[in-house]
Amino acid sequence: MKKIVLQAAFFIFLQNLMFSQDFRFGFQVSPNRTWINSSDNTINPTSGNTGLKLGVVGEYYFDERYAITAGLGFAFNQGGTLKHDRGGNFFSESDLSNPNLNSGDKPLPDGVELTYKIQYVEIPLGLKMRTDEMGYFRYYAEIPIFPTAIRTQARGNIEGTDINVEDLDINKDVTLFSLSWGLGAGVEYNISSNTALVAGLYYQNQIIDFTDNDATIATDQTAGANTPDDPSDDQFTTIKEDASSKIGSITLRLGVLF
Repeated sequence: MKKIVLQAAFFIFLQNLMFSQDFRFGFQVSPNRTWINSSDNTINPTSGNTGLKLGVVGEYYFDERYAITAGLGFAFNQGGTLKHDRGGNFFSESDLSNPNLNSGDKPLPDGVELTYKIQYVEIPLGLKMRTDEMGYFRYYAEIPIFPTAIRTQARGNIEGTDINVEDLDINKDVTLFSLSWGLGAGVEYNISSNTALVAGLYYQNQIIDFTDNDATIATDQTAGANTPDDPSDDQFTTIKEDASSKIGSITLRLGVLF
């Protein structure tokens, strides 16, 4: 009985909040461009991905010009391409479905390019500050408060010497959770007393490495870890690849608020 009362109280509170003049609800359809940064200077980005974000947003105004923002969204085709100067056992947790990629100490060659295409469910939370209305316009800035994302799907491509494999399932090689920081700004255009069109530009960058860090890279003990390896050398071996890779993005947020 107590549980039912608590649930009813929660739904009544939620309903009152949604119909409150201090609460606004809306939708976004936002194209974005993503890329990958690596902490290892032998792993370099070569291209980014063009993606899309869809979702619902809510704003609760505790003051005329200040609001807490939250929502639920889907981010598609996030990631980019990294070129590995030194070959190694990358996508080590995934079934590459190709016997040529799963044999030997060094299954992928020097100069191989790995493409990541990741889908996330995003749970954004932020603080929004806006100006007073000027004609039909308001200008705003928004500071995301460590937006969280959950990986729902990850696909990958491998391209290198005598290798071209596409659309691999690499879920096991991408971390389940993502945490980011960012900043955004934009404009609201009021088309009625209760409805506004929104356009804004947002920058976002991951705080934690999105790769699983179980890969190994090929090295040559006689030449040193930073020298291109020679698999024919008797001293050829592998070491753990511990680079930190993070996804950055620029998003053009387009939406409507009610």
